[in-house]
Amino acid sequence: MNDMLKNREPFDIEGHADYGTSYARPKQEGVDTTHGAILYLEDITVSFDGFKALNKLTLDISVGELRCIIGPNGAGKTTMMDVITGKTRPTSGTAFFGQTMDLTTMAEYQIAHAGIGRKFQRPTVFEQHTVFENLELAMKMDKRVKPTLFFKLTSEQKGRIDDILKLVRLNGQEHRLAGLLSHGQKQWLEIGMLLMQEPQLLLLDEPVAGMSDAETARTAELLNELRGKHSIMVVEHDMAFVTEIARDGKVTVLHEGSVLAEGGMQQVQADERVIEVYLGR
Repeated sequence: MNDMLKNREPFDIEGHADYGTSYARPKQEGVDTTHGAILYLEDITVSFDGFKALNKLTLDISVGELRCIIGPNGAGKTTMMDVITGKTRPTSGTAFFGQTMDLTTMAEYQIAHAGIGRKFQRPTVFEQHTVFENLELAMKMDKRVKPTLFFKLTSEQKGRIDDILKLVRLNGQEHRLAGLLSHGQKQWLEIGMLLMQEPQLLLLDEPVAGMSDAETARTAELLNELRGKHSIMVVEHDMAFVTEIARDGKVTVLHEGSVLAEGGMQQVQADERVIEVYLGR
């Protein structure tokens, strides 16, 4: 385990949340959300050889909000997430995490450390290690060489891992190799690994793609449990799943790199523009 930890990026160990016996919202330092928004994008444009993948995109996510993003292929959903996580620099526009962190000036690792976690459509877990070890590796802690050499889990840290195992429906699977999990279980494990890093904002790219109906239903339950404890952006094509998790929240529809429509699920589904370019009749 120590050899695995040596090669991980160092994390700030300040501001740990006390998960206790129930899952609590993590506390992050340095992110000013006094104005109510955790993420604010304004007039974001991304051009690739003259093609505008994003075209003056403007949206904001409130603290504790679960926002669903839908739209046809090529609408700019992935590029938007790339901008938020620092993978792609916008041609123009501003992107703020909280009130003070300008994401366009930060490196990917800085953005991750600041409290933004991203899960891609295809799960990426350490398949040759157990579920427990995967969560341990992902834990937010000091991973410089010296602390790592003498690292030993505390009872509190073990308790946090146990809490996450229960939350992501993997309690009882902690000693199983991650590579032996079902596709859906791997997706839950990766969400659990993100949660171990104590993010304020979770970006989930098609979290139920390839899942069975039962796994999809359990994932909806999981995200509904996370609602309010983290701000969550979900990009998804499964409209039944979106309807289940959108509840009374907002759904944003992207088309050609801009916001086409935004509102409650019923409002969006009834929008003639959305029907024309995405939902169909």
